[in-house]
Amino acid sequence: MDRPVIAITGPSKGARLPRFFVAAAVKLYGGKPLQLHPGTALDPDAYHGVVITGGHDVEPVLYAAEPEVKPNYDSERDALESAVIKSALASQKPLLGICRGAQLLNICLGGTLHQSLREQRKKTSHRWTIFPMKTLCILRDVNGHIQQRLGQGRLKINSLHNQAINALGEDLTISARDLDGIVQAIESPNRPYTLGVQWHPEFLLYLGCQRALFKGLVEHATRFQQRQAASQ
Repeated sequence: MDRPVIAITGPSKGARLPRFFVAAAVKLYGGKPLQLHPGTALDPDAYHGVVITGGHDVEPVLYAAEPEVKPNYDSERDALESAVIKSALASQKPLLGICRGAQLLNICLGGTLHQSLREQRKKTSHRWTIFPMKTLCILRDVNGHIQQRLGQGRLKINSLHNQAINALGEDLTISARDLDGIVQAIESPNRPYTLGVQWHPEFLLYLGCQRALFKGLVEHATRFQQRQAASQ
């Protein structure tokens, strides 16, 4: 059987480095990357798993809210990735949302966002960093993919976001927070592998636990591909 194809979404311009690292992680575990961006013809039958990458803020109109911060939106990307997420959810394809990808996953399932986190932070810095300098608190009572891949307790992560999940979407569970209680990881307990992380694991591939998130995605994409082949 051919390698499972993993769709990697992103903007029309820029974000080459994070998409490169995501593609490298996908290849490492036997997947075949397929880059998608606004303007790409969307064929859900062409891939077996999805990574929604980070980037611009999600436009608040998608969760029926008024803008609270200076706009930095990409409406065409929002439309593409919303379609990819909804298609993956409908077909039970494995999906990993990174940063804005986790936020958009939450929105597609009816959730909302904090548009600015400055008011939410008491114990943590608002400074962005690609280095693992912030603390992730994995919830012990949620025995899901995050705990299985990253372990229990606390570990260090990076932080490149100014928005985060507020109201949780349907069929989602919070599986990790930071020291201020800000949501850092979500997943669906009723789907094979549907999760979102607020940090950027693609910049932490030198850590085995972070690579494990991509390994899990490719493993579940392989199973999806096998089920798809068996049904044809």
